[in-house]
Parts: sequence; C-alpha cells; structure tokens
Amino acid sequence: MKGINKTEKMQFFFRPFSPDPEVQMLIFVAFLMMYLTSLSGNATIAVIVQINHSLHTPMYFFLANLAVLEIFYTSSIAPLALANLLSMGKTPVSIMGCGTQMFFFVFLGGADCVLLAVMAYDRFIAICHPLRYRLIMSWSLCMELLVGSVVLGFLLSLPLTILIFHLPFCHNDEIYHFYCDMPAVMHLACADTRVHKTTLYIISFIVLSIPLSLISISYVFIVVAILRIRSAEGRQRAYSTCSSHILVVLLQYGCTSFIYLSPSSSYSPEMGRVVSVAYTFITPILNPLIYSLRNKELKDALRKALRKF
Repeated sequence: MKGINKTEKMQFFFRPFSPDPEVQMLIFVAFLMMYLTSLSGNATIAVIVQINHSLHTPMYFFLANLAVLEIFYTSSIAPLALANLLSMGKTPVSIMGCGTQMFFFVFLGGADCVLLAVMAYDRFIAICHPLRYRLIMSWSLCMELLVGSVVLGFLLSLPLTILIFHLPFCHNDEIYHFYCDMPAVMHLACADTRVHKTTLYIISFIVLSIPLSLISISYVFIVVAILRIRSAEGRQRAYSTCSSHILVVLLQYGCTSFIYLSPSSSYSPEMGRVVSVAYTFITPILNPLIYSLRNKELKDALRKALRKF
C-alpha cells in the first residue's frame, strides 16, 4: 500500500538535453520553430482542402484528416517539451499527466499509422480500378475508414497506457526523454517489466506490421498497374500521387519501428530520444512539404489561395 500511495503522489522530471543553458535555449528555439512550422504547414493543407471544392475527393479527404491528426499528435508532446527545455528539466509532470500524454501520443500515432494504410488502399482503387473508383470509395466508406482508424488508435492506446501505469515507480523520477514515451517510462519501474516489454513488443509488431503489409501489397498492385499505362503522362501522374505517400510511410514507419521493434536489450535512451525527435517534430513538418511539393493539384490550389491575399 505504501508503494501504491508513493506512486500516486509521484512526479516525473525530464532529463535536459544538455547541462548548458545556452545549448538548451538553442534546442528550445529549434523545437519551437519546428512546432510552429508543423502547425502552420498541416493547418494550411487542411484549410486548402476544405475551401477548394476541386479537392473534395477521397484522396484529399484523407490527406486533410492526416494533417489534422499530425497537429494534435505534435501538440500532445511539444508544449511540455518546450516548457522543460526552458526550465532545464525542472518542470514536473504528475503521474496522471504523464499517463494522459502517453495515451494521446499512442492514440494519435496509432490512428496516423492506420490512416496511412487507408490512403494506400485509396490509391490502389484509384489506379487499379479507376472506372469503379467513385462507386467503391463512396463518402460513407471514407467516413467509416476514418472513424475505424481513430477507433483502432484508441483501442491500442488505452490498454497499453493502463498496463504501464499499473507498474510501481519508487525512487528514480527522471525520465531520460523529452516526453512520456513507453520504453523510457518503463525503464523507471521498480518491478519486473519483462511481461510489459513483451506485450509492448507484440502489440507494436502487430500494429506496425499489418498496416505496412497492406501498404506493401497495395503498392505491388499499383506498380504493376502503372507499368501497364501506355501514356508517359499517365504514368507520371500516377507516380506523383503515390510517391509522396511512399515517402511519408517510410519516414513514419521507419522511425517508429526503430523505437518499438528494436530488442529491449539494445534499447539506448540517448538514441531513442534522438530518433523520437525525427518522428515527433521533423516528420510532421515534412508531411505537408512532401505532399505540397509533389502534388500538382495541391500546389495549384495553394497558389490560387495565395493570390487572393
């Protein structure tokens, strides 16, 4: 009972990137700029798709919702990370606050991964079955796929968060990270975490491998269909709509797999923190850049919107 009471009253702190305040300030400025760039870029995509009727298609519907997910995903981490950078790691977070952050981070990240698989399915139907595309990808199906992505993210996040925060935390209160990531928090538990680590690995493997397998299968059929297109212009158009998505998938799944599918014996807190910067701050910036630079319709809509101002 004493251990439980102690855990409930416990507060966590995040280890600073550097003991030098000037270095911390430089990292703060970099994180702040990345966060603001991510917010503005993803918000721009969401608004552009909303105000342009020519973009009211399933592909852009999913893209706009991916942008909204990215906004909430980054916002679940950035404010607390920025506060800790300014305070040299002296901003505390309660165990309830840490659990809440972990829940939303896993929830939104899981929904993000599933939505990327949904977007691959959308491209598969558009390129392999173009004549039946509008019939298959109805708005009701699009809404069901979107809601399904969010529900799966929720069902993934809730049990994992409950599992980890049922562990007792005793003495060490410093998380070797800039947010409440699962491996970093489990590292502080004063109990046997082998079952928890195995559970995390199995769930992470299922959540990452199944959508990635569906994406891979979709693109095998897509590549075969593109190679059959006789027109060079048609092949280029099909390629441009898919290449952006492939780049985003590689960034998202590559970084996430490195953190959650690496053997626990080889887990390095320092490396985990560095890689986490890539998929919590850098990837949400690259997503709107990749889609806007490689997508002609989106670029044209953005130019028209800028001319109005």
